Amino acid sequence: MSFAFLKNVLFPRSQQAGKGWAVAAARPNNQSTDNEKIATTSRPGSTISSSTTLDLEAQQCDSCRPRLPGQEAKAKHGRFKPSPRMISDAIIGLSDGLTVPFALTAGLSSLGNARLVVLGGLAELIAGAISMGLGGFIGAKSEAASYKATVASTKKLIETSPCQTSSLVHTVFKPYGLSAMSTSTISNNLHESPPELLDFLMRFHHQMPEPETSRPFVSAATIAAGYFIGGFIPLLPYLCVQTDEVLLALYVSIGVMAVALFAFGWAKTGVVSGWRGRKNVIACVIGGVQMIVVGSAAAGAAVGLVRAIDRGQDV
Repeated sequence: MSFAFLKNVLFPRSQQAGKGWAVAAARPNNQSTDNEKIATTSRPGSTISSSTTLDLEAQQCDSCRPRLPGQEAKAKHGRFKPSPRMISDAIIGLSDGLTVPFALTAGLSSLGNARLVVLGGLAELIAGAISMGLGGFIGAKSEAASYKATVASTKKLIETSPCQTSSLVHTVFKPYGLSAMSTSTISNNLHESPPELLDFLMRFHHQMPEPETSRPFVSAATIAAGYFIGGFIPLLPYLCVQTDEVLLALYVSIGVMAVALFAFGWAKTGVVSGWRGRKNVIACVIGGVQMIVVGSAAAGAAVGLVRAIDRGQDV
């Protein structure tokens, strides 16, 4: 049973099909599966029969068929669910877009010219979106390069030092409390197939899943779009007023940004921790308040700095 438990914990069913993990091969011949136990323990007159066992096996095989990531998400949730990395990139872009351009426009508003605020804000918004997108692209490229380098070093380790790779396998299984004999059996079976051993070490020792080839472009587009969308919100009031009504636009921008920052903090926390329940609602409120505090501090610092510099030049 320890092998069955280990197989279910470390190797989900979506990975078992087509991979033939060595954990399943390490099961002793005299150990029967759950379906075999059901079939052998069925008594005359019982509702469990061999046909029922075949139905169970068919259902299990259907559930073990490999699915693409998008298909697996739809099967579990009934709809597409963005990856955690995509959510992280969107949060990075939106958080910077909601704070940096807002602080800049608030600081420029102290000069008393709405047109100047719009031109300066748009210039910063475009440059910032490009810079943030390039940062995400380069970061994803570096992650892919690190993965390839780790794969190459692990392949070399498998070819030249089986003892060390066996030690790594034992280290992975050590927290599960398996006996040395059981772990050695699993390690021997994994070493019979170097590609499976490589995949095992990358997933469970290095904990580095293979990055998608489109990851750099998706990351760059997500971060840049989030920054542009978040930064365009504080500019909207300045586009709707006269040139000399900059203070009115500033007050409207502050109100709009307070609502936007709170909504962003609420949504960010809700995506991570959940939406329902008293505890989650309180966490969402705290997240919204935190975003308002951060945005207000950044805007206040920008306004104070611009006014201090302007007064120094007058003197």
